Amino acid sequence: MIVDCLYSTAVNEQERDQATPDPGPGYLRIGQLARRTGVSPELLRAWEQRYGLLQPTRTPGGFRLYSAADEARVQHMQSLVSGGLAAAQAADLILSREPAPGTVSASATILDQEAGNLSASLDRLDEQAANTALDRLFSAYTVETVLQDVVLPYLHRLGGRWAAGEVSVAQEHFASNLLRGRLLGLAQGWGQGHGPGAVLACLPGEQHELGLLIFGVALSRRGWRITYLGTNSPIGAVADIARSLLPAVAVLLSINPDSFLGHAREIEKLARQVPVLIAGTGATPEVARQTQTHALDQDPVTAAQAIDRDHSARGNVQRRQ
Repeated sequence: MIVDCLYSTAVNEQERDQATPDPGPGYLRIGQLARRTGVSPELLRAWEQRYGLLQPTRTPGGFRLYSAADEARVQHMQSLVSGGLAAAQAADLILSREPAPGTVSASATILDQEAGNLSASLDRLDEQAANTALDRLFSAYTVETVLQDVVLPYLHRLGGRWAAGEVSVAQEHFASNLLRGRLLGLAQGWGQGHGPGAVLACLPGEQHELGLLIFGVALSRRGWRITYLGTNSPIGAVADIARSLLPAVAVLLSINPDSFLGHAREIEKLARQVPVLIAGTGATPEVARQTQTHALDQDPVTAAQAIDRDHSARGNVQRRQ
């Protein structure tokens, strides 16, 4: 396939609102939420108290615990406010689009409608209409939601349709290049900040990068600093960067298992220098075993969330020791 996504599609876990005594998986204290979103605790409390934007649960001791849904609202709030919308208006817009229990929201209808508009626009090579559909999606939803619920499913379908001869090479190239451009726009500034670092690269000869870009965008929005080497990257170049920047992880992608195995010695050497994660359809458990790496088997957005959560958990353990 010309288009190949980074990881297999995973089922989204449903958010749970019931009270929990301790910050388990999916729950954050306000300081953690502030670090992950870049919004100060004081402003988070103001958004919670003035607009009801956040809906925390509480421990028996009275500590607030924030869910992934709260984090998504904060990220959406940041996007709308930075776009010039007043905080009160932004909060009203976000909360008005959340469905009541057991109902289908107007927001979900908009998501499906604009996803359909995007697909149809890309099929007919209509750049303006495709960008308009994406603009509407990004104005109404978080970046993570658009990537996970619209862009990734579209890419999976496009790959299948191309393999079946249902779309032309021109249509595939047009869609890939337009989406790549939008992803690179979202990636602006992703190497800045003070969070943990990640080096992302495609193996030598590998040109499929859309999934890796989505992963990088999702990880950067959780505060990580991204160093992106892109397609056809020598393992030695990744090692040089890792020695210089000391990243928390290096992520290597290929859709071909033989590409990993052909560079197994170099990858294993790199893995002794920095934790290495492998991705793409070539990243099988057997390849991971032979290269002393860890294979990512989730979609890019979910994988970014899991890596960030695991890194934060390790940091908390180290601080307690």
